[in-house]
Amino acid sequence: MLYKKLATNLCALCCVYLLQTNVLFAQVQLSLPAADTLKLEIKQAEAVFLDSNLQLLAQRYNIQSGKALVEQAKKWDNPVLNTDQNIYSGNSFFQHSVDAHGNPQGEIFMQVQQLIKTAGKRGKQVDLARANVNMEEWQFRSVMRNLKALLFKDFYTIAQLEGNARLYNENMQRLMQLKNAQEQELKAGNIARKEYLRVQALIISLQQDMTENARDMNDAQSELKTILRITGNKYIKPIVTDTESTELPKLSIQALVDSAKHNNTDYQQQVSQLQYNQQNFRLQKALAAPDITIGTEFDQAANYAPNYFGLAISFPLPFWDRNQGNIKSAHYQVKQQEATMYDAEVKLQNDVMNAYQKLLLSIRLSSNDNSRFYKDYYQLQKNIMESYNKRQISLIEFLDFFNDYQAVRQKELQQILNLRLAKEELNDIEGTDIIK
Repeated sequence: MLYKKLATNLCALCCVYLLQTNVLFAQVQLSLPAADTLKLEIKQAEAVFLDSNLQLLAQRYNIQSGKALVEQAKKWDNPVLNTDQNIYSGNSFFQHSVDAHGNPQGEIFMQVQQLIKTAGKRGKQVDLARANVNMEEWQFRSVMRNLKALLFKDFYTIAQLEGNARLYNENMQRLMQLKNAQEQELKAGNIARKEYLRVQALIISLQQDMTENARDMNDAQSELKTILRITGNKYIKPIVTDTESTELPKLSIQALVDSAKHNNTDYQQQVSQLQYNQQNFRLQKALAAPDITIGTEFDQAANYAPNYFGLAISFPLPFWDRNQGNIKSAHYQVKQQEATMYDAEVKLQNDVMNAYQKLLLSIRLSSNDNSRFYKDYYQLQKNIMESYNKRQISLIEFLDFFNDYQAVRQKELQQILNLRLAKEELNDIEGTDIIK
C-alpha cells in the first residue's frame, strides 16, 4: 500500500512537471516571433565575414595609417627662413631708404637654411616605417585568422547541435508514443505503474537535454552573427554534409613546418618584429653621425659690405652625445627578439606536430569500419521499439538500449565535429588551407 501511494504521488508530480514544461515552451514560442532562416555554406559564411567584419575593417585602417607614415618618412625637412630688420632708428620707423651717397639705410637680414641628414638616415627611417607596415599587415592576418577560426568553430558547432536537436526530437516522438501506449496498458492493468514512471522520467531527462542543447545553440548563434555582422531575429542554418572526408594530402612533417614558417601569423609577427628591431638598430647607429645645416644669407647695412651675401654651414660636434645609449638599447632589443623568435620557432614546430597528430587520431576514429557499425546500430534501433511492444525484451533492456543509442549518436555527431575542427586547427596553424 505504501509503495502504491508513493508511486501515485510521484506520477502526479511528473505529470504536473510535464504540464508546466509544455506550458513554458508554449509561452516562449508565443512570445518570440519566428526567426528568418539564413542558409549558408561555409564558403558563403567566410565571404560574408571578409566583407563585413568590423575588426578586420579597423585593422585595415591601421595598415593604411602605416603606409601614410612611409610616405611621410620620404619627405625632406622643410627649409627654414630667418629674417631680421630694424623697427626704429633715430626718429624713424622701418627706415629702409638710401642716403645722399646711395648707401642703404636700415638693416635687412635674411637667411634660408636647409637640414641635410647624413649617414642615410632618411632611407633608414623609410625602411623602419616599411617594417612597421609589414608588422601591421601580419597583425591584420592574425586578427583575420583568429576570427576565421572562431567562425569555423561556431559554424560547425551549430551543425552538430542541429544534429543533436534532430536526435532529441526523434527520441522524444518515440518516447511520447511509448508513453501514450503505456497509459492505455496501465489503465488495462497490463503493466506496473513503475514502468510508466520510468518512461516519464526518461522524457523529463530528455527535455532537460533539449533545453541545454538549445542554450548552447543560442550562444553559438549569437557569436556567429556577431562575427558576420548579422542582426535581427535571424537563424543561421549551416549547409553541411552528413559525413566528412578522411582523405589527407601526402605531406611530410617537415613540409608542414616549412609551410607554417612562411604563413603562420604568430611566427611571422615575430619575424617582422625582429626585422623592425634590426632596422631600428641601423637607424640608431646612423643617428650618431651629425647632420649638416647649410644655408645662404643676405645682410643689408650691417656688415663691411652694404649688401652682404654669405654661405652658412653648421653641424653639432659629437664630443659627448654620440647616441650611445639608444644604440646599446636597440642592440639588446635585437638580441631579445632573436631569443623570442627562436622560442616561437620551437613552439610552431610542436604546434604543427600536435595538430597533425590530432587530425590523424580523428581520421582513425572516423574510419569506414566505424561507419558500418553506426549503420548496423541504427538499423537495430528501429526494431527495438517493436521488440519491446511485443514483450520480446524487458523495459530495463529497452531503456538501456535507448540510452546507449542516444549516446552513440551523440558521439558520432561529436566525432564529425572533432574531425572538422581538427582540419581547421591544422589549417589555422599552417596559416593557409592545407586541408580542403
